Amino acid sequence: MSIADLRRQYTLTGLHERDLDPNPFKQFEKWFQQALSAELLDTNAMTLATASREGKPSARVMLLKDFDETGFVFFTNYASRKGRELDENPYAASVFFWAELERQVRINGKVSRISREESEEYFHSRPAGNQLGAWASYQSEVIGEPAELENRMKELESRYEGRTIPMPPNWGGFLLSPDTFEFWQGRPNRLHDRLRYTLLAEGQWRIERLSP
Repeated sequence: MSIADLRRQYTLTGLHERDLDPNPFKQFEKWFQQALSAELLDTNAMTLATASREGKPSARVMLLKDFDETGFVFFTNYASRKGRELDENPYAASVFFWAELERQVRINGKVSRISREESEEYFHSRPAGNQLGAWASYQSEVIGEPAELENRMKELESRYEGRTIPMPPNWGGFLLSPDTFEFWQGRPNRLHDRLRYTLLAEGQWRIERLSP
């Protein structure tokens, strides 16, 4: 079978304006909880797209770690490519895709760093190996052999055995504060439902249906 012949029909359900919560954060929480209940793999995985000062884009899969009505939180090395790009150009786009539910959510907005105190609270909730990995990996930099990382990890394990592991100074969280959401529900014959929320100047959200 050729790649051009790969396709599927979406038949589970539709998405109607009458079923939407007027608050997009509550609508996201509803869908997110349904995805959790369906026991999908990596429910909190999202594709995060950033761009450099010159507008050159890059994207990767991240894990959402928290959200409320201020925005969506993820963590990274601030010296990584995405960290540098967000410092240069503090806007990002994210996509959640839950294939089994035939749904995706797109979220765009401005990004800012969260406080060091909030980052440290999350950092120390992680397994010790993950904490050490944040020190061992100079994220996005070129390395030679995998042994370089393994040797760093061994040295760090020895150094911090029985001790509290401090958070690296160049590691922490970002908050994506949305100005648009789009909720997408697959439907037959590619007549998908697309409902977009746009944040208005007065703080209200406008809901519009988009052509698929």
